[in-house]
Amino acid sequence: MTKAYLEITLKITPANRAKAGAVYTQYKQPFLTTIPGAQSKALLIRDEDVQVLHGFDSRAHSEQYLTSALFSHDVVGALQPYLAADPEIRIYDAQ
Repeated sequence: MTKAYLEITLKITPANRAKAGAVYTQYKQPFLTTIPGAQSKALLIRDEDVQVLHGFDSRAHSEQYLTSALFSHDVVGALQPYLAADPEIRIYDAQ
């Protein structure tokens, strides 16, 4: 059962969304198979931004992911060229 969600909102211009989507696809499976407590990952697209919603078994695991090499080095490094602003990061507890 998912107990926490990590939501990362990204400002990405429409011209760069396909490239950012490729980054999402590239790292989805490694996220699900190597990150402790990871349960789901979804890409949500709106006209104004793109959100990545991560499901975790606990808030602690969602916080740990933000300091992992997969996130801080691989994902952030790959997305950096496509970001129009700093990402917004929120963690939600699920009931």
